[in-house]
Amino acid sequence: MRKNIVAGNWKMNTTLPEGIALAKAVNEALKNITPKCDVVIGVPFTHLASVNEVIDKSKLGLGAENCADHLSGAYTGEVSAPMVASTGANYVILGHSERRQYYGETSETLKTKVNLALENNLTPIFCIGEVLEERENNTYFDVVKKQIEEALFELPADKFGQIILAYEPVWAIGTGKTATDDQAEEMHAFIRGVIADKYGKEIADNTSILYGGSCKPSNAKALFAKPNVDGGLIGGASLDAESFMGIVTAFE
Repeated sequence: MRKNIVAGNWKMNTTLPEGIALAKAVNEALKNITPKCDVVIGVPFTHLASVNEVIDKSKLGLGAENCADHLSGAYTGEVSAPMVASTGANYVILGHSERRQYYGETSETLKTKVNLALENNLTPIFCIGEVLEERENNTYFDVVKKQIEEALFELPADKFGQIILAYEPVWAIGTGKTATDDQAEEMHAFIRGVIADKYGKEIADNTSILYGGSCKPSNAKALFAKPNVDGGLIGGASLDAESFMGIVTAFE
C-alpha cells in the first residue's frame, strides 16, 4: 500500500547546533500525535549522525540530501551511499532540480546513484520536474516521462517499488508563478500512468508521489486532498518546526 509522506529538505541551511535543535523540535512535536503520514527530515551530511542520536526513529525518518555515484575511492569531498547508511539514515533525496541545474547531474549519473542507494538499504526520494520554458512550450509531460524512464526504468519491478517520487514544478519555485493543486494532480496522475504502462497498475497504485513545489501550511490541505498527491517534499517550510508540523497535520 502506498504511504502518505511529508519529507523536509533542509538544503544548505542550519549549523550543526541549529540542526540538532530543529530536529529535536520536530521530534518533540511528533511525540503526542499520530500523524496520518510518515514524516522524514532530509538534513546536511554534517548533521546526519548527530540528528540520528536525538530523534525517535519510530516517529521520524532521517535522510541525506544526496549521495555520490561511487562506492568509495579517490573522490575528495564526496559522500557515498554506505557512508550515509552508516549514520543511521534510511532515506536519500536524489535528482533534486538544484542538483541537476547547478551540478550538472544527468539521468546516467542518477541511475548509478539510485542503484547504490538501494544496494545500501536507503530509500530514494527521486525528484523529477520541468522548468519554466518546458511548461510554457507544453513539453512538460515529455520531459518528466523522459526523466523517469532514463533514470529508473531499468530497475526490476521489485526495486522500482522501493522508490518514492517527488514532482517539482521548477517553474513555480521563485518565479512568482504558482502551481495550482489541479496542476499538481494532473502531473501526478500522468506520472502514475507512466509507471502503470511500464510496471503495471498494482505497482503504480502503490508508488508514493510527493509534491515539491513550494508546499506550505496554507496550501497543503488542498494539495493533499487530491487523489494522486501522496504528500510533499518540503523546502523552506521545513526549516521551522511549527510550519513543518502544519504541513504534517494537513492530511484529513
